[in-house]
Amino acid sequence: MKTTHNPDRRDVLRRLAVAGAMLGGLGVAGKLLHNRPSLPEEEVVTLPKFNVELPSANPRMVVARGQDHAALVKAAIDRLGGISAFIFPGDTVVVKPNVGFDRSPKLGATSSPEVVGAVLELCRQARAGKIIVCDNPINSPEGSFKKSGIAQVAEKYGATVMLPRPHYFHTLRVGGVVLKDWSFFWAPFAKADKVIGIPTVKDHNLCKASLTMKNWYGLLGGGRNRFHQSIHEIVADLAMMMTPTLVVMDGSRLLMKNGPTGGTLADVKPGDTIVAGTDQVAIDAFGIQLIDRNPDDFAYIQMAHERGIGNKNWKDLAPPEITV
Repeated sequence: MKTTHNPDRRDVLRRLAVAGAMLGGLGVAGKLLHNRPSLPEEEVVTLPKFNVELPSANPRMVVARGQDHAALVKAAIDRLGGISAFIFPGDTVVVKPNVGFDRSPKLGATSSPEVVGAVLELCRQARAGKIIVCDNPINSPEGSFKKSGIAQVAEKYGATVMLPRPHYFHTLRVGGVVLKDWSFFWAPFAKADKVIGIPTVKDHNLCKASLTMKNWYGLLGGGRNRFHQSIHEIVADLAMMMTPTLVVMDGSRLLMKNGPTGGTLADVKPGDTIVAGTDQVAIDAFGIQLIDRNPDDFAYIQMAHERGIGNKNWKDLAPPEITV
């Protein structure tokens, strides 16, 4: 569906690019992109559902524990039916880890490069045609991807890192309760066949825990900080926005406090847990317990459950729990 064309859009974009260059490159430009109002968009886009039909006998969620985190990823996905149940030869796969900050992976504010690398390797083994790794960080995009180690593992496994640029955003028809239409990092998804979310498990100063559903927040553009007053409604809307192919929740280490950015190693404890599955509500309800929270205390989990996005009663899924 087309919106009214704004003849000044190119001029606005050109001025933004010049301003970004004058302010010193990607670090400042990334902050401008995060805080700016949405630019006029020529096109309103919609996301398809990226889920696949699994045999009824396959579990919808698997919990794997152990200290070899890459092995946990493979074991959990194998128990779900194997990567070939999700990724088909030639697929364009978008992988969305949490790369929100320029932090060392040891601080738990970003997804573990070891876990991300294990997912990328499985996608490569499934003969994916193209693998795109993306996020719209709060800090400098290039700095965040490099310091988190995600840029390096993407290069190692032949994936493309797509950093946010103003012309990569379009207005997305979300259709949520609060989030209706909004600026969205559209370019990675324009030709995507499959989407894999790789959230980390951490404390969050606003919504008290950031996991699978909150991870999609990193795909929004514009002045997304204005959503802080309605954060639980927004997180539930994000779960309506994105129906992923697969979620691989990274509980390899857990940011117990001072989230979402973390501060010191004292804020982090080993988790040695990977949860893979297709029900992001159930996965979040389980994962919140890893950082000593009660899922019944989280409004966004209840909202997502009531909207039929997933099942907060994760035990109903009878997830296999394996040790590697």
